Amino acid sequence: MTATHEDLVRELAAELPHWLPTQRWFAGKDRPVQAVHPVSWTTVTDGDPLLIHLVVEVEQGRRREPYQLLVGSRQAEIPDVASSAAIGVESGLTCYEASGDADLTAVLLDLIAQEETIGDLTFEKEPGAEVTGGLRAHPITTEQSNTSLVFGSQYILKLFRKLTPGLNKDLMLHRALREVGCQHIADPLGSITGVLDGEPTTIGMLQRFLPDAADGWVMATTSVRDLMADPALAPGEHGGDFSGEAYRLGKAVAQVHADLRAALGTEPADRDNLDATVDAMTERLDRVAAQVPELVPHVPGLRSAFEEIRSVPVPVEMQYVHGDLHLGQVLRTLNGWLLLDFEGEPAASIAERAALRSALRDVAGMLRSFDYAAQQLLVGQPADPLLTEAGMSWARHNRDAFCDGYAKIAGSDPRDSAALLRALELDKAVYEVSYEHANRPDWLVVPLASIERIMTEGS
Repeated sequence: MTATHEDLVRELAAELPHWLPTQRWFAGKDRPVQAVHPVSWTTVTDGDPLLIHLVVEVEQGRRREPYQLLVGSRQAEIPDVASSAAIGVESGLTCYEASGDADLTAVLLDLIAQEETIGDLTFEKEPGAEVTGGLRAHPITTEQSNTSLVFGSQYILKLFRKLTPGLNKDLMLHRALREVGCQHIADPLGSITGVLDGEPTTIGMLQRFLPDAADGWVMATTSVRDLMADPALAPGEHGGDFSGEAYRLGKAVAQVHADLRAALGTEPADRDNLDATVDAMTERLDRVAAQVPELVPHVPGLRSAFEEIRSVPVPVEMQYVHGDLHLGQVLRTLNGWLLLDFEGEPAASIAERAALRSALRDVAGMLRSFDYAAQQLLVGQPADPLLTEAGMSWARHNRDAFCDGYAKIAGSDPRDSAALLRALELDKAVYEVSYEHANRPDWLVVPLASIERIMTEGS
């Protein structure tokens, strides 16, 4: 690392408090950034163009959270990257976030293929994996909390933006599922490891890219759009009925849960564990209600729903789960459904992501996603009772189909555990209220409407 690069990093850190909140993947948009502190930096390619891997610690009140950036610089004109990528002119160099620079990011795949080590960065292939370099990359623009780069039509590299020390849960669970022959994941092919707090830390995961796969969210919302074109029809009567796919998706999720149990085992939750779950749900509810006044009228009913968990029969089987399962985390291939992104909720703590959970938590997440798909076309539109009812009918139809499919493989119907499933779904909706309030205020009506519906149905 030259003195010039050290000066460059220091100057960049001064620009980042204003730049970071403009990035889609930055998780702290609802809180002011007091300062950004460089933690480590590695020159991946020197000269012109320049590529620096930078880890910074973002100070927001009492929180100090680490993020990774790819910083690019060229003497010539900046390549065709998004205008929001430009960071500033530092030490006489024009700097930008380089995930959209196909020439610079191509180096990352080459380094994995060659299994190189540069400074604190280790690039590795998975055992038995074949990785070929020499491909240019482009970022997936729909990514939210991380950045994924697609190399040609062969590979996809996910860069974890907000870092946690140690082996990332996403990579850990993909490795475990691969070992038991799970058919519902894309096998991991490689990884990039750095160092954070003195501990080897996953910063990237390479997988096979599936260019012909269909996005679950797109498929579901297309079905909703078809129904709303003729809302007088029942959900199963229109040409775009999604229930068959919802049923197959339920079977796939149940199989992944079974494979996770086979690979990593289970633990029983006793009464104390359930009490701790209720306490955690209530704490989240109080925290979010203090920030979002619209949630306050629902607080008594939500508390009551959470308290019902205390009477659930024990033991409850706990295991590793996906942790943030929704329609945007699944792909439909010719051979069936695949689950993606086992990292967990973006806003969850390290301890929460690592904890064993009831498999019903993933079921609740998918049920919430069906509600989102049903309501997304109505956000920002004038109230239309006919369309609202059509959307809710679609959601009920497909939620039931998903649970039917899940029960087929699991041997038990998640709806039979009504109190626990209801509480988990409501807890997820409270999380959504917090997320939407911070990131998409116009969408706040979606989880609030769902909370009201679930509370009404359960009364």
